[in-house]
Amino acid sequence: MNVKRLLAIIIVSLVLTGLLGACSSWRTADVTVPDLTVRETGQKAAGVNMNTGSSTGHPVPQELKKIPQAYSQAADQQGTLVELTYNTYESTTYEQKSKKLTKRAIVYLPYGYSEDQKYNVLYLMHGGWSNETSNLGTPEQPNSFKNVIDHAIENGEVQPLIIVCPTYNNESPEDSGDYTLAFYTLTVNYHNELVNDLIPAVEGTYSTYADSTSPEDIKNSRDHRAFGGFSMGSVTTWYTFVNCLDEFRYFLPMSGAMDYEGDDVDAAVTASGHSPDDFFIYAVTGTDDFEHGHFTSQIEGMFSMPSGNFIASDREETGNIAFRVKDGYSHDGRAATEYIYNGLMWFWN
Repeated sequence: MNVKRLLAIIIVSLVLTGLLGACSSWRTADVTVPDLTVRETGQKAAGVNMNTGSSTGHPVPQELKKIPQAYSQAADQQGTLVELTYNTYESTTYEQKSKKLTKRAIVYLPYGYSEDQKYNVLYLMHGGWSNETSNLGTPEQPNSFKNVIDHAIENGEVQPLIIVCPTYNNESPEDSGDYTLAFYTLTVNYHNELVNDLIPAVEGTYSTYADSTSPEDIKNSRDHRAFGGFSMGSVTTWYTFVNCLDEFRYFLPMSGAMDYEGDDVDAAVTASGHSPDDFFIYAVTGTDDFEHGHFTSQIEGMFSMPSGNFIASDREETGNIAFRVKDGYSHDGRAATEYIYNGLMWFWN
């Protein structure tokens, strides 16, 4: 498996240099997308031994909804972006806590945010060559994807929620531009900062379902917490899944794999003691995405594991992975924004 990862890194790093810049800047043009169909891997992956479930309940739609053109403009009811600074430690020596860092996250608070109400939280990680401002912008200069979130909440498509945009950049804002560093080290280690420093900082400041920032209360509120990301943010999402099932129930990996055979992810579930009904993964990629093959390989490998830890279903009541592949979509900002929009319309709705 390590040989395959190394070969993939050599190939992908060459391609990423030319493509991932699109993921760090959401433009109005990215919001207008063709009306394309969606395929579920379970329907097209012939010969794969998949665990499947079916029932009525809370379905993930078979087709992704495109973002309405009007959502590129400011909504009447606008949420707020705020900066949150917190203390953490250098990633590779985190356990020694020998080098302190001060980092920033961009936090989205929905229109009408009130301390008297509890909110679900999505932690949304950026991709390569990016930072904590890439997904939603800054308080002084929000980008057009913030408008999409505002409209979706205003129109009742998404419940009011808090969105946290952090960064796995470590000692330098250029870290995310180093593919090998990010893939092998920063995404792998990020869970330490996430659980020990970021979640307490966020949920000790804003009103969430965590009664306190104690490890017990954070674990007890896991049903109201999700983690997602596109590209290298998706790699971070998988490592969060592997290490943080106690703290998160929902996951939105998009066009980025960590384990091309699925066995590492499977082993982590077994070791965690969590059962298949303790989590749900909404996974998305595009047919023309250069990560499509790796992403699909990992998920098909997870489905075929004899443990039965992963069950393909579009309903949380009978399975734990809904896999959607959008025809014609590439590795770019247009795809990422639409995938996130659709994920938000499903989580907690």
